[in-house]
Amino acid sequence: MKLLITGATGLVGKKLVTLLLQKGHSVHYLSTSKVKIQSLSNYKGFYWDIKKGTIDKECIEGVDVIVHLAGASIAKRWTKEYKKEILKSRVHSANLLYTLLKEQTHTVKHFVSASGTAIYPESIDGVYDETTIEKEKSFLSNVVQEWEQAADLFSQLGVKVCKLRTGVVLDRKEGALPEMAKPIQMGVGASMGKGTQIQSWIHIEDLVQMYSFVIDHQLEGVYNAVSPNPVSNAVLTRAIAKVLRRPLFLPNIPRFVMDLILGEMDYLLFSSKNLASYKIQKEGFVFQFPNIDSALEKIYK
Repeated sequence: MKLLITGATGLVGKKLVTLLLQKGHSVHYLSTSKVKIQSLSNYKGFYWDIKKGTIDKECIEGVDVIVHLAGASIAKRWTKEYKKEILKSRVHSANLLYTLLKEQTHTVKHFVSASGTAIYPESIDGVYDETTIEKEKSFLSNVVQEWEQAADLFSQLGVKVCKLRTGVVLDRKEGALPEMAKPIQMGVGASMGKGTQIQSWIHIEDLVQMYSFVIDHQLEGVYNAVSPNPVSNAVLTRAIAKVLRRPLFLPNIPRFVMDLILGEMDYLLFSSKNLASYKIQKEGFVFQFPNIDSALEKIYK
């Protein structure tokens, strides 16, 4: 099988490419940097410029599946201009791919897109799944909605579409976990606010395996890419401290403090998403790391 990957050098993309190559697939990838383009027998890069709307048409030659992971990081201060970048990097890039397929003869049968959990309402006790119609009213929720609408366009071309709404991805070197662990390692860790907000998380290895599972089984529709056991911010903070063997003695950090430091981006620390993963499990997917303690043990030890 030949796949085209966007965001191939990101946290998820790098590990997914490695897994796909190990499984004997061929990978094409898109890059906005010409110096990062390689051309090997089973791993070949192509240039695109999302802002200018240009893309190397040869990138889809012989491709069966497109995996769309490209998107500017949300873990950066949300200025007015950067919020536009967060949206455009996801939606405009998908639209560029859609236009390419619409105008060119192609063999693409499946479009798999990253998505986000911000679309769901805030919840602590109530658990939401993919059938939830109610949507949160927030900047990130609007981003997710437009992101998914861009992905859904591919169905008009007879392409199967799958969207993975991804929770907090746990990885030792990149993403949210290193930022959570840093103050704990320094002995100044503490829960955020009341600490009751729910964190729907997933181990990076489970996420990459889920993408592979979706591709192998040609799944369509929306799936929550979260572990079966979400935890509160307080539980997650204690679990990180435990595996790092660091004490927690400071009081919880009030939201207004983080608002002064992060601005609107403090949403990432205080949002509460209590989500279910049983839809993907019913398809036969098995989590390697369903519990937070085992996940952190694997990451750190």
